[in-house]
Amino acid sequence: MTKARKGKRTQIGGQFAWRLVEMLESPAYRALSLSGHRVLARLEIEMARHGGNDNGKLPTTFDDFEAYGIHRHAIAPAIREAVALGFVEITQVGRAGNAEWRQSNKFRLTYRPTELIEPTDDWRSIETIEAAEMLAHAARVASKKRGTKKQKSSGEKRQKSVRKPHHKPEICSADSTTTGLGAETTTTLDITGRDAAGMQQ
Repeated sequence: MTKARKGKRTQIGGQFAWRLVEMLESPAYRALSLSGHRVLARLEIEMARHGGNDNGKLPTTFDDFEAYGIHRHAIAPAIREAVALGFVEITQVGRAGNAEWRQSNKFRLTYRPTELIEPTDDWRSIETIEAAEMLAHAARVASKKRGTKKQKSSGEKRQKSVRKPHHKPEICSADSTTTGLGAETTTTLDITGRDAAGMQQ
């Protein structure tokens, strides 16, 4: 460990994640929720595990975020919040499926360089805390709105698909003309050919 004048250290004895003080003071950073901060921290850890490389290609799963301490239901809102505030970019959208087909999202931290570009620091574009808080809130609740709409839509479909109760056809009365022979005809004839009065026809 080397030391500068007056005993001040000039090196850190281990891996570290650097952040500009200007970023720490920014409206966007101050508007981040706890889960949003954990998203940034977990992505910085992932980058450190890649030797400080692969920014823009950082694979981080929901299980990784959950293991770091973000509640499962809060992961997606926190990622959207970090993206909306300009700290994170999703460079490749993952997909669910069986193990051989499943892919995790891949991320870029905008305040760290990639192999091809310098930091873009998208968080700088947010100039006020009011704007930052509004963006963060809108990003967090976006899934709730989509979920409500989806539930309503599927509920309407279910309602439309319910069949009306099957109505049994009305039973024709005995003197209906659709029976061919009326009841009076069938009951007043005897198989001997006599009518009800016993008279030979």
